[in-house]
Amino acid sequence: MSVAAAIAPGTRAALAELLLTTADDEFVSGFTDSEWTGIAPLLEEDVAISSISQDELGHARALYQLLAGVLADGRDEDALAYDREPHEYRHARLLDHARGDWADTIARRFVYELADEARLASIGTGYRPLADLVEKLRREERYHRMHLVAWIDRLARGGPVPRRRLEAALAALGPDASSVFTPLAGERALIEAGILTRTLAEADAAWRADMTTVLVPLGLALPPHAPPPADGREGHSESFRWLWGEFTAVRRSEDGATW
Repeated sequence: MSVAAAIAPGTRAALAELLLTTADDEFVSGFTDSEWTGIAPLLEEDVAISSISQDELGHARALYQLLAGVLADGRDEDALAYDREPHEYRHARLLDHARGDWADTIARRFVYELADEARLASIGTGYRPLADLVEKLRREERYHRMHLVAWIDRLARGGPVPRRRLEAALAALGPDASSVFTPLAGERALIEAGILTRTLAEADAAWRADMTTVLVPLGLALPPHAPPPADGREGHSESFRWLWGEFTAVRRSEDGATW
């Protein structure tokens, strides 16, 4: 019997939802950032953002592989990543925003990176394959955080125009910022099983406290304080529908194409 098969059905369904939402977040974030390859404002940033996007896509693939084992419905990571219709993706509304300019990208990545860090810190040892993967992901995500915090500082101190663009980008993301912590239907079961160590609402509070340490010393405003929305992973923008067309193009045109 597999590790996943030993989990009670209700808890297994909740675990699948946790894996799917986390994987979709990483997947959409990685593809959005990959649009900068070749056009980033500095050569070293071209390399850096490409590396970060590759990391995120690698994280998504590993999560989809775990999800395939939990679902055991015949789909592999390629089918889970590429064979769904746009409305079936469960990424947070924060990641539905278009790539925008460099300030937009840095603001979105910063808000998401710290949110993802708080979420990963909430994963317990109740499902060992996920706990082992999260340990690896957190080591890699530390470098993403360092890169983004450095850019937030650089834009905030870079003069009136960069600062104004950063402030505008953070303000535009504000209403959707906490959507990463949209409640999961089976959170209580995940906590009882030790797969989560705290609710996503508690992770949201930790994320806000973390952002405070970076934004407040720079005189930047935090996103509005509001509970994570119940529908924060439902309904997607035209920007995402365009991105979906891009990242599914090969799979749809070449039968059997794989990751």
